[in-house]
Amino acid sequence: KKKEDIKWVGAGPKSKAQKKNSPKSRSLSRSTPKERKQKPSLPPLFPSFLKEKSLNSIISSRKSSTLTTDDMQQKQKIQRFSFPPDSPPLSVISAAKISGIPLPPSVAAPASAVPSFVFSDGLELRGVYVLLRYIGRASGIPNFYDRGAFESSQIDEWLDYAPILSSGSEFENACKYIDSFLEKRTFLVGHSLSIADIAIWSGLAGTGVRWESLRKSKKFTNLVRWFNSIAAEYSDALNEVTSTYIGKKGSGKPVVNGAIPEKGKTGTGPSSEVDLPGAEIGKVRLRFAPEPSGFLHIGHSKAALLNQYFAQRYQGQLILRFDDTNPAKESSEFVENLMKDVETLGVKYVAVTHTSDYFPQLMEMAEKLIREGKAYVDDTPQEQMRKERMDGIESKCRNNSIEENLKLWKEMITGSERGLKCCLRGKLDMQDPNKSLRDPVYYRSNPVPHHRIGAKYKIYPTYYSCTPI
Repeated sequence: KKKEDIKWVGAGPKSKAQKKNSPKSRSLSRSTPKERKQKPSLPPLFPSFLKEKSLNSIISSRKSSTLTTDDMQQKQKIQRFSFPPDSPPLSVISAAKISGIPLPPSVAAPASAVPSFVFSDGLELRGVYVLLRYIGRASGIPNFYDRGAFESSQIDEWLDYAPILSSGSEFENACKYIDSFLEKRTFLVGHSLSIADIAIWSGLAGTGVRWESLRKSKKFTNLVRWFNSIAAEYSDALNEVTSTYIGKKGSGKPVVNGAIPEKGKTGTGPSSEVDLPGAEIGKVRLRFAPEPSGFLHIGHSKAALLNQYFAQRYQGQLILRFDDTNPAKESSEFVENLMKDVETLGVKYVAVTHTSDYFPQLMEMAEKLIREGKAYVDDTPQEQMRKERMDGIESKCRNNSIEENLKLWKEMITGSERGLKCCLRGKLDMQDPNKSLRDPVYYRSNPVPHHRIGAKYKIYPTYYSCTPI
């Protein structure tokens, strides 16, 4: 329309002065105080002829440009999910399953790579706990991640703590801490499930047999109660994850989600060929080492055949070595029968050796460890020693001086009355989760003559010292 027809919103009827100074006169003049009072206190928004049309179109435009969270998620779908086949991010997969967030078939990534999402718009997120936080925010589960400032920070704190469960030496201590934390709690943070619970739950489940053995014990009752509660509440989703990536009994090797097994192989079963990492043709040397304290049994047979398999595959050598370190139970009769049975199995070896061939070197190494403060002589009674090892209690002899240990070591060598009450223990770690490695016995006293070398020695090495040496 023409300018002279424009009527400003809220301006009211024209005054004489306004008519006089209209665009027709082609001249402008300042308004009088009376006119200023008649003008609106706020600036005009729309010309009257635009009022209805423009306002409706702008509102409509704003509505069309505003996307809800659901709209955004529909536009930004996870298009690619990749992770190393041997390290599936269980917490991410479990959280997605529970939340009903679909994940595409996974893509195998190099062993050194971190898990990642690539979205339909080309954007990417990387890292286990970054992906887990994304799932937490995108999930329809109330308060799964986004909560108040304090509880969200508590969730982050647990995500930072979760990796400790993959550390072998810290696993049991971590279980102890979480167990005490859950004594009067149903969830790790607040009063509902969060990604913190999923991260810790997945960390425990991912250790397989190690956690299952603790789960069956009565050691961490609060932790087991919490674990079982989540497993029962979300059984369908979590069972699918554990059966795919951990194995039906928690001991299978992780496999890639969605990967197609090779012909003749199953997703979780062993392949027909087993490799030795780093092995080279012609440079592999193996030993079958039965203790000559009984006849050949099925466990011996399996070990003998497996060693022969690798020796043949890598064009290497197999040695038959008798682990004759316990004269009280061993005899030449068992040696002869074992050799006959090995021959019956068709196992071919290039040489026969005995651990007793290395007794001088083993004793030298034991004394060296004493002088370096890495071993000590202990006269703690056997039953008490066993109990202390189970409870992680250090022996009263653990901090004896090197001089005192060498003195008692000589008593052991001579087979004196005092020496017969002693053993030599390695000074390792009395808090090691593997209780067999809590200061294991390296040497024990035994006055019984050896079936092969007679009464020359009064002390004999154990499995823990002779095998690595």
